[in-house]
Amino acid sequence: MSVFSGVLSVLPGPIRTLALKHREVLKFLLVGGTSFLVTTALNYTLKFTVLKAKPVTALVVATIVATIVSYILNREWSFSTRGGRERHHEAALFFLISGIGVGLNSLPYVISRYVLHLAVPQVSLLVQEVADFVSGMIIGTLVAMVFRFWAFRRWVFPVEGQRTPKKVREKRFDTDLDQAA
Repeated sequence: MSVFSGVLSVLPGPIRTLALKHREVLKFLLVGGTSFLVTTALNYTLKFTVLKAKPVTALVVATIVATIVSYILNREWSFSTRGGRERHHEAALFFLISGIGVGLNSLPYVISRYVLHLAVPQVSLLVQEVADFVSGMIIGTLVAMVFRFWAFRRWVFPVEGQRTPKKVREKRFDTDLDQAA
């Protein structure tokens, strides 16, 4: 039993039905949450160490690393039954759309820092950091997430039921072996 199935089994009936109906969105949100944690941890590690003078660059690097993690998790879990494209074409589209997502994610941060001047010395360090978090990590992430979900379903993983999840393939293989024996 998967973790997702385990969680679903303890939910009350109506909520379980709703979760099953929207399982793809829930999985996408969990992958997004994981990617958010990767982005946040890496962004702040870079921002306060090697990229101290380049906070937007720190966010972009962190977002790119989290995007790679996101591709693997989305392909193998969130959209495990979707396909319709050759793997290299799918990956190219995923990273192209994610690149647009990086731009969308960074845009509120750039506006906060360089248009609204919410940076030291114009404001205190606390105000700068709160503005950075809200603009780059909250607003930017939400805008990019909505865009990515729509674009992934539309162009990267367009056909429902195209692929069979790995566990189902393994069970079929085991059943085929049992029947052959």
